[in-house]
Amino acid sequence: MDITDFNGEMYPRSLVEHEGTTYFLGTPRGSNQTRLGIAGNTDGFQGGETNGSVCMFPCTPENAAALRERLPWLVPQPLGRQTSFGFGDRIGNATPGHIQAMRVTGSEGVIAPIFAQQSVRENTRTGRTPQQVMDDAMWGIFQEGWRLPWGADADHVKEVEDLAPFVAAGYTFYTIDPSDYVDNEAHTAAPDALRAKVAALPWDTLGGSYEELRARYCDKPFKIDGMTLEFDETTLLRALGKYGRALDHTARIAAALQKQRGDQSFDLEMSVDETDTPTSAHEHFFIANELNARNIPVASLAPRFVGKFQKGVDYMGDLKEFESELARHAAIMEYFGSYKLSVHTGSDKFSIYPIVAKYTGGHVHVKTAGTSYLEALRVMTTLNPELFRKMLDDARSHFEHDRKSYFLDAALEKVPTGASVRDADLPALLDQFDSRQVLHVAFGTILTSYGDEIRAALADNMDDYRSGLERHFTRHLQPFTQQKVAQQ
Repeated sequence: MDITDFNGEMYPRSLVEHEGTTYFLGTPRGSNQTRLGIAGNTDGFQGGETNGSVCMFPCTPENAAALRERLPWLVPQPLGRQTSFGFGDRIGNATPGHIQAMRVTGSEGVIAPIFAQQSVRENTRTGRTPQQVMDDAMWGIFQEGWRLPWGADADHVKEVEDLAPFVAAGYTFYTIDPSDYVDNEAHTAAPDALRAKVAALPWDTLGGSYEELRARYCDKPFKIDGMTLEFDETTLLRALGKYGRALDHTARIAAALQKQRGDQSFDLEMSVDETDTPTSAHEHFFIANELNARNIPVASLAPRFVGKFQKGVDYMGDLKEFESELARHAAIMEYFGSYKLSVHTGSDKFSIYPIVAKYTGGHVHVKTAGTSYLEALRVMTTLNPELFRKMLDDARSHFEHDRKSYFLDAALEKVPTGASVRDADLPALLDQFDSRQVLHVAFGTILTSYGDEIRAALADNMDDYRSGLERHFTRHLQPFTQQKVAQQ
């Protein structure tokens, strides 16, 4: 269709002709609102205004849904075991920058992106809904002309009641987080205490009996590439006492999800990373084996790895120990051959990316969440220093509340007040350990108070934000892209 008489500015990558109708994103002259342009069949779209031969529609949820009906590549898909990367976007405008990073690093077609990703906790703190997160990602995908498969992650689902809005919005990846049901005391409990914990498990819903499990695990060793796993009774009791209720809870959510999704396929992840104690190789094997026995087909599994995975900072721990343990986890993952390893709190863990890429053989998912938001704050340090100072001071004053549910080593006394920092030194706060973590966990506080101002400033300076995201995510993506290309 001819759109040469459109009066305004167009995002050129968005322009597409499909089944006789032309679509694009653009801003009509005299307006500051990006709109959906359609030349051709406009049935099902609402609120259009004529602009030459084109009809311009607001980017509403209703029009987003209508566009997904027309353009199938705007619908998220299950991604299975392929290498994938979760781009969390707490503000709602980072997807173009994420796509730019994918293209610059040659990750397009090598790493499968999850562009729509938000946890129940994040939605609560930011006031966004799963549908808003989905639509924001979709408009960014459309704007940048992304045509390859992508996913949408309902992250850290803790209860059955959390599922409905994600299912309604069409999410394709569901991260079940049963960490509240993990018994961390079992990690060091004495045998008699372990037996009492196991006896108190909900065996009516777990199925089978302890005697059956003991025969399954303790009668013979398991031969895995490069190692042998032997379960003595204490090892089994510890794994069962620690994760038995978590498995039962995972099964309950998985069953509810299957019922709600019906015949629509989806990826399922079980995550036990937000717990006090590491997941041993024996425990990883036990979890995976029991998921199989209960016919819960997970696409990914997120153990609690050794060391510290804290928000917005690099890995903290012994790299040799991490590599040794990761090799064991990767071998168990390949033994089952049905899921990939998932690395949670994966942003900014630059020291371990080459290790993870090496041992997982491409069967890995890396999940980031707040690092895109931090790059937005970095831009704000130069766009509006005084506003950033207000955000910093609010983050300091709300830190003790906002840090709840996170594992952090940040020391508030090492974070300066806004007034004590010169303009030229503000960007460096985004690289300093303590201030970075304090700002990271304050996303709910900051976005509730200043979200509209941040979005407006970024909208007028989107090239700066995109460049920052490209630079930052290049460091995340390159190790996995290079390893995957080398394997091909």
